[in-house]
Amino acid sequence: MSRRRDAEPLKPTIGAGLSKLRLWPRSLTFRVIAFSTIWAILTLVVIFTLITTLYRQASERGFDSLLSAHLFNLIGSVGISDNGALTGSPDLGDLRFSEPNSGWYWSVEPASEGVHGEIHSSSMTTSLLSPSVAEVPFNSNFQRSYSMEGIKGEQLEVFESEFVLDAKNRAARFRVMGNHSELEQEIASFQRRLLTYLSLFGVGMIAINAIAILLGLQPLRRVRNALAMVREGTAQRLDGSFPAEIEPLANETNALIENNRRIVERSRTQVGNLAHSLKTPLAVLINEGRALGGAKGQLIAEQAASMQKQVDHYLQRARVAAQRDSVVFRTPVSPLVERMVRVLRKLNPQSKLILSLPSAEIVFAGEREDLEELLGNLLDNAMKWAKGAVAVTIATISGSGNLFEIVIEDDGPGIPEDSAREVLKRGKRLDETKPGTGLGLAIVADLVNEYGGSLALERSGMGGLRAVVRLRSLQ
Repeated sequence: MSRRRDAEPLKPTIGAGLSKLRLWPRSLTFRVIAFSTIWAILTLVVIFTLITTLYRQASERGFDSLLSAHLFNLIGSVGISDNGALTGSPDLGDLRFSEPNSGWYWSVEPASEGVHGEIHSSSMTTSLLSPSVAEVPFNSNFQRSYSMEGIKGEQLEVFESEFVLDAKNRAARFRVMGNHSELEQEIASFQRRLLTYLSLFGVGMIAINAIAILLGLQPLRRVRNALAMVREGTAQRLDGSFPAEIEPLANETNALIENNRRIVERSRTQVGNLAHSLKTPLAVLINEGRALGGAKGQLIAEQAASMQKQVDHYLQRARVAAQRDSVVFRTPVSPLVERMVRVLRKLNPQSKLILSLPSAEIVFAGEREDLEELLGNLLDNAMKWAKGAVAVTIATISGSGNLFEIVIEDDGPGIPEDSAREVLKRGKRLDETKPGTGLGLAIVADLVNEYGGSLALERSGMGGLRAVVRLRSLQ
């Protein structure tokens, strides 16, 4: 017989791992850490830019002040002789003016008639041409500053002034040149050190911030774990001490769990009350119909029996639906199956009942009464039609996540392929000579469907029917 299922089996979502990766940016932890990291990086970039800018401004002001001081020192150290020759041996107190081609130079040149000769620092091994006054004019104090290329290609910063040396209005031009490339190197070195320190500080700050956020969100993970325990049935409520911000959420969740539990109990009570209230009237109608006899009596009895089947069927569905969306229960499978098989062996000593259980414990994600109803109907059907042997196998399904399988097969006549769908209809019986209501397999199908599982009726290797039920287990 070809394999057929009335309900699709539970399957892991394809690409579940990729979906989790796509949803990772939706994580609250990721968002907070990412936002704080970006903010920390932007802050450190602003701090780096601000400090380097201030350092550059301070360094350039100090450099200019140094050159200006050297210039005034140079002016005070140079004089003029009676014949107009420039005289003096300036000592500016900086050894770099003595080192050849160091980039630090000074020079004094004639700037008016009657002045001759030129003196310069020993570091200046060749003359350097300055821009014309037209290109860079003097200010009102007869001073000017400009940049030019040095002897070795370095960038020079030049402070220049013209100064009258005596009463005859004889003047000289004084120049002090500083190596601006050295200043740029010092600034670059400072920026590298600052960048290293800020990077280390930033990494440490981001790590500490991430740890603080993870610790701060730890109560949310505790709530999630507590909810998982409730879902798996190992706990009845969210227990523990939670922060003031999360405690209202935990209290509302506990109230919701308790409300769901009351709904389940109320539904179960109402179902029981309805079943009890209808049981006696229907039994009276059946008995009266049979006692009345004749065609009318038989019709009354048949219709009352049909009503009883319908009531039993829909009451069973209502009870399962009432608890389906509430707190998940947990039912160990092996002990329950062993107990039911042990009872059936005593009731049917003439039949051989084979039981195969897994080594690892399987926990059904549902109520014990529902699993008993499901197994009871399948076993009752198998024992009813078996010639002498029934096999029960419970096993996990590899690669299916959290599914397990119940297989019950017998060596009876089985079910024709074209009749497999019919037997799952409520009240449908293929053989009226056998006792029963015709609701057994229909109830099994409804129970399996309510729990999101699957039921398949196949040809057994033993010759009879092979019923395969797949349900969700708790991991």
